[in-house]
Amino acid sequence: MVSGLWRAGRRVLVGACAALLMLIGGVAAAATLDRAGVELLFPKPYSVGERDPVLPVWPILKQSYNGDVLAAYVFESVDFEPIPGFSGTPVNLLVALRPNGAFLSVRVLSQHEPVFVDGLGPEPLNDFVKQYEGLSLNQAIKIVAPRKLATKNRDGVAAEIDGVSKATASVRIINETIVNAALQVARERLGFSRGRDPNRVAKIRPGVFAPLTFAQMLERGYIRRLRVSNAEVEQAYKATEAEGLDREGLADPGGAFADLYIAEVDVPIIGRNLLGEANWRKLMGQLDGAPAMMVISLGRWTFMPESFVPGATPDLIGLAQAGAPVAWRDFVWRDRLDLPDFAGADVAVLRIAPEAAFDPASSSQFSIRVIREKGIVYPEKFPTDFKLDYILPQDLFDLPPDDKGLGLRSIWASRARDMSILSAGLIVLAFALSRQKLLVRSPRAFKIFRLGFLAFTLVFIGWIAQAQLSIVWLFGLIKAIRGQGTFQFFLWDPPTLMVTVFGVAALFIWGRGTFCGWLCPFGALQEFFGEIARVTKLRQFSLPQRYERLARLPKFLVLAAILVTAIFFSSQAERVAEVEPFKTSITLLFIRSAPFVLYAVALLILGMFHYKFFCRYLCPLGATFSALSYVRLFNWIPRRRECGTPCQMCRVKCRYGAIERGGAVIYAECFQCMDCVAIHDDKTQCVPLVLAAKKARRAARERLQAAP
Repeated sequence: MVSGLWRAGRRVLVGACAALLMLIGGVAAAATLDRAGVELLFPKPYSVGERDPVLPVWPILKQSYNGDVLAAYVFESVDFEPIPGFSGTPVNLLVALRPNGAFLSVRVLSQHEPVFVDGLGPEPLNDFVKQYEGLSLNQAIKIVAPRKLATKNRDGVAAEIDGVSKATASVRIINETIVNAALQVARERLGFSRGRDPNRVAKIRPGVFAPLTFAQMLERGYIRRLRVSNAEVEQAYKATEAEGLDREGLADPGGAFADLYIAEVDVPIIGRNLLGEANWRKLMGQLDGAPAMMVISLGRWTFMPESFVPGATPDLIGLAQAGAPVAWRDFVWRDRLDLPDFAGADVAVLRIAPEAAFDPASSSQFSIRVIREKGIVYPEKFPTDFKLDYILPQDLFDLPPDDKGLGLRSIWASRARDMSILSAGLIVLAFALSRQKLLVRSPRAFKIFRLGFLAFTLVFIGWIAQAQLSIVWLFGLIKAIRGQGTFQFFLWDPPTLMVTVFGVAALFIWGRGTFCGWLCPFGALQEFFGEIARVTKLRQFSLPQRYERLARLPKFLVLAAILVTAIFFSSQAERVAEVEPFKTSITLLFIRSAPFVLYAVALLILGMFHYKFFCRYLCPLGATFSALSYVRLFNWIPRRRECGTPCQMCRVKCRYGAIERGGAVIYAECFQCMDCVAIHDDKTQCVPLVLAAKKARRAARERLQAAP
């Protein structure tokens, strides 16, 4: 009866958990402050203007003798860069950005980062964001290990701010949120180019030069050509009302409608060869250090129509980089271009605004706009664009150092050492588990290997790399499915992602045991406490098998409660997840308030008397892996027909209670300690082998006695 109750109960709970994961639907995060709320945060001498109807920003004005002047734009980060944290919920920050790109203020409005909720508390996060005040988007903001502020560089091209111990990944997410949100506002309101600032672009190498002809520069890609035939233009207007309007083009389909050349003339190897030494140096003196593009136009189409105003921004040609338009203007350069093949061509030098942060070493896109008109009095216009990619070789530039404070790429690069060590550890584990019989051949050697790897898991994976997987990641998954965030949060902590991927992949081969038995830092800590109990010969308590099964149900109840909370009461989910002692014992190394420390220590002590008590009966993450164990493809633990009938050796020796009386292995509860694998081939422990050996010896004696 108990067995039937267990099976039915477990099926219901696992099914409920799966159903809850599918009962997901919601709305995305939105801003929380109204005008009155902003006014409370920015009292006099500041005043709050009307919220921008297009961009969700509030202008903050400051009173002066000459009237109110713009002091900053204020916005909430969730409106621009809602990057999910480890709970799956974005940190919402109030950011005040000055017109020059400097931060007036950064404050935390709401956050659900587990380490800042009940771990370290919110104070370290508040102190962290205060460091942005006075820094600028014109600086590469880098997070460094906490040390005295006096040693920080805050005024240079790269400004340093203190990170937060035990919250490295969280503060990187927050830094990414602040900077990327501010850059979006700066691009729309301050003239910045998306994701760039003038101090984070490549610098031209002034000494790189070789005499080259125009044809050679064209061949090397220093000068790019965009030729559009009459037929190509006609094809672009096919099946539209503008089709067939160009009679001249229809008469000469192969002729050039537009024939343009574009070159960045502030690069010496291009400008000196194109303009000549004297003209180039004269132009460089006039440009005052700004980058510039030369455009040469042949063909019927021109970017300088009769309506073109010298010194203005041209209407029919454009330049874009990093997904944003680059601001440029006609430089009114009218010196003669000494190129006979281009006599009569329209030529212009277009000066790029320095605040556009144009990066000469990055790809950009040049475009021309063709407009056909239909009608006479109020003609209807039909525009179409033709584009050309422009990028110069990297050896012409000194590239800026990698920005360690921005982007997923830099975060992964900063964890390269941890990822390399972890990769080596996972490779060793995968090889060892694939050679199990060889691994357990020597019980002493296997014991050393297992304890050694568990020490690696606890010390390196847990305390150093901070890669303790937690049920909190499930919150992020739920919110991503609901549309309240993205799956990108998985990428912010590479070591944890690696452990997760390895553990999930191992589910298909070995079941839950690979993660729970080898890769969980808290599980490793419990196992070491169990070893202490074994050495000190503490009396162990165990449950009869009929109650053992029922005792496993609470972890599924805990998982269900957490899922319900995450879906319907998400603001309380992190508190409910404190049933896991992982944050206290692994992330914060027991540096936490007394109730949490006492809870974690109590579980460890309880595990000394009842082996791995928390893992077996309460762990919601273990319940998740257990529920997913059905994907396992192999029964990898060897069994004999005598297992269970009559031999009970493996069942008695299994400290996890993962072997039934009939000899079958309960893979959903197996922690892959491999004690039973070692027993299976040990002629001194496996009862069938012991009996077979005795029988063989008896038969041998009988043969000797029967011999004449």
